[in-house]
Amino acid sequence: MAATDIDPDRAARFAADHGMVAAADVDQLLALELDAVYVCVPPFAHGPPELALLDAGVALFVEKPLAADEKAAAAVAERVTESGALCRVGHHWRCAEPVARARELLRDRPVRLVSGWWLDKVPPVPWWTDRALSGGPIIEQAVHVLDLARFLVGEVEQVCALGATALTPGGVETATASVLGFRGGAVGTMATSCVLRGKHRAGLEIVADGLVIGVGEDWLEVGDGTGPVERTTFDPWTARVAADRRFVDALHGRIGDTDAAPPDYAEAMRTHRLACALLRSTETRAVERLQ
Repeated sequence: MAATDIDPDRAARFAADHGMVAAADVDQLLALELDAVYVCVPPFAHGPPELALLDAGVALFVEKPLAADEKAAAAVAERVTESGALCRVGHHWRCAEPVARARELLRDRPVRLVSGWWLDKVPPVPWWTDRALSGGPIIEQAVHVLDLARFLVGEVEQVCALGATALTPGGVETATASVLGFRGGAVGTMATSCVLRGKHRAGLEIVADGLVIGVGEDWLEVGDGTGPVERTTFDPWTARVAADRRFVDALHGRIGDTDAAPPDYAEAMRTHRLACALLRSTETRAVERLQ
């Protein structure tokens, strides 16, 4: 096993902690003839590492978001298709037990309304407040919730979004509010904010016929409007470990339950395009339509 980073000291510490070899760069990593590589880089750094690894025929697990914009991710998506390489993306909420339960509860129930949120703080990394580097809260944070909405409710056909005052010129919005129209007829909203001291809430509330479901990475709420809401919490690490396990299983040809697995790159690209459409709409204040 081996690891590399643009900061050699960080790579050395990580390698030492996990019994790995510290490689100077991606080329040196490839010289070790690895079978699979995790690409865990900031949004702005996606693209070149994936392209180099795909050219070498290496299987990939790519951390979300796919990039800070749509162009870089689209270039990788095209190469993934051309290469036929195994590639999974870290939308691990799909592997979470509350999500599986929500999916079962929603089976055969028409969804009418979807409300999503990611209400949090500014993450403690220097690049996050520069929208060109991070993509902002919609792409870097709320993309998890958007992927969950697609997974549980279906494709989004059109969106419109507004952004509140940015933290700095060229920086990320302090809040965003979006309206979504789903192909199946449901309507929804998505809200983000990054002005709190910590994560207040991240997830979805889904109103279906006779049922309200709140769901996130590690929690589930179920009610029907006639009494108290039933709330259950879960260990968030279960879903994270399951995503890794299913990637390794896929490497060995064991497919298993494709619903409770991290998505491939093409599927994750649909979520990324949705997030990018919302971000564009905050700039143009126009309706964005998705194919």
